Amino acid sequence: MTTFIIRRLLATVLLLVIVSAITFAIFFLLPRLAGETSYDLAARYVGRIPTPSEIRAMEVRLGLNQPVPVQFWHFIKAIVVGETYTVGPSRVYCGPPCLGYSWRNQQPVWPLLVSNIPVTASLAGGAAVLWLVSGVAIGVVSALKRGSFFDRFSMGTALMGVSLPIFFTGQILLLLFSFHWQIFNVQYVSPAQNPLLWAKNLILPWVALAFLYSALYARLTRAGMLETMHEDYIRTARAKGLPERAVIFKHGLRAALTPILTIFGMDLGLLLGGAVLTEFTFSLHGLGLFTIEAIDNQDLPEIMGVVLLASFFIIIANMVVDILYAAIDPRVRI
Repeated sequence: MTTFIIRRLLATVLLLVIVSAITFAIFFLLPRLAGETSYDLAARYVGRIPTPSEIRAMEVRLGLNQPVPVQFWHFIKAIVVGETYTVGPSRVYCGPPCLGYSWRNQQPVWPLLVSNIPVTASLAGGAAVLWLVSGVAIGVVSALKRGSFFDRFSMGTALMGVSLPIFFTGQILLLLFSFHWQIFNVQYVSPAQNPLLWAKNLILPWVALAFLYSALYARLTRAGMLETMHEDYIRTARAKGLPERAVIFKHGLRAALTPILTIFGMDLGLLLGGAVLTEFTFSLHGLGLFTIEAIDNQDLPEIMGVVLLASFFIIIANMVVDILYAAIDPRVRI
């Protein structure tokens, strides 16, 4: 098990380097291949109506006139050990991990991302617990009561949950529970200040986001349980006299969780990179809304920072999923 974890850690580090190289190529190499010059690239980092001298100064300041391998080395070096940027007469140090400097906001990108991570992490974490518990539980019960009223009703509701977009269900929840009945007020409060108010204010976003994902998890769990419960080893476990609860949860559900873990790692990693529609619908300023503002302002360093951070979350989530695979199924360790 230890050897497997070490291999996965080394593969994760390598994958992070590859993702960083691809991200650098998208923002710096592909525009050159499309015919843009370093002058054109530098024009994206200054104001909307820059002078040629300002663009030339930015070109030198960012090192865009240097060879691409040298630029990539400085890009990786800044992430690992930090970078110092010259801003007018002063110099600003961007500590590691330095994901760039926003010349429009005159701030390093990493602190801007960190200030928005708690909102997105709270939203994604709470919704993930809801959709995982509810989806798996509904899927198991539906599989065990196949063809019953509960099975048909839950799967019909799941189909509705998959079909309805988040901005529709979110607006309905806001209309009913925030404006009409005024039960919940959607406003982010730090859990360190008031945990109960933090949870109460995020109930509507959690429910709206969990409704979308729990529907998919319920259908996948039901399909996996229906397939697993007819396997020979399940009949053998029952023939040995094991309690039905042990047969269902220790043997049946454990085997059916493999595809659930796969999509859970991907879904959680993607949401930690920014739940764009949910944050926009409920006016929660997390990484999703931060990304929209960065795109509107054409702030390339901020966009690059979000891409790198979202990639990091997805890669780490997949590494954790692989380790959980090994814990659930020893064949994966080979």
